[in-house]
Amino acid sequence: MNQDQLKQAVAKAAIDYIRPYLAKDTVLGIGTGSTANFFIDRLADLRGDFAGAVASSEATAERLKKHGIEVYDLNTVASLDYYIDGADEADANLALIKGGGAALTREKIVAAVAKTFICIADGSKKVEVLGNFPLPVEVIPMARSYVARQIVKLGGDPVYRQGVVTDNGNVILDVHNMQINHPVELEIALNNIVGVVTNGLFAARPADVLLLGTVNGVETLKP
Repeated sequence: MNQDQLKQAVAKAAIDYIRPYLAKDTVLGIGTGSTANFFIDRLADLRGDFAGAVASSEATAERLKKHGIEVYDLNTVASLDYYIDGADEADANLALIKGGGAALTREKIVAAVAKTFICIADGSKKVEVLGNFPLPVEVIPMARSYVARQIVKLGGDPVYRQGVVTDNGNVILDVHNMQINHPVELEIALNNIVGVVTNGLFAARPADVLLLGTVNGVETLKP
């Protein structure tokens, strides 16, 4: 199976996971990226079984609308039963690196509201130690150079993601060459730098379930 086929498999597994619990008033949280897109395309077949979704990016909102799925403003929703999204890396405790698509802040907000965070990923995303994938940090534009200097003090090598502006109007620094042995502590330290909006470590609020696509089928992992 190629990578797209593995993503298709985990998207189907996520549909099967949530299908029994959908109700007419259910609002889902939906992430951003290629794996999430496969999930959205499959979710379209169930659009009459739930109320709608909160999108973690403008791109996701547009894809949901094209499938006839109602998109809710998160401020109008008290809670979300499920948040379904991909990841760039995941460890054994289901701490994640996310943000390759520059939607990390909205993704983290939606994940915080959800009762259950289901991460869907192909097997290549499972790692022993986070950090091979550069860690995205969303930064207020005027603070970019200052934040970069502070990240260097923490041992990282920040690189400005040229030409990328987030849905929130901010910029991204991708932090290379960090072996992240203590993801919760690093997540807090980065977020405490003035000018940082948030970073792509989902460790303080990790995934609750990881559906991992492998050549031997979809594995269901929990912390």
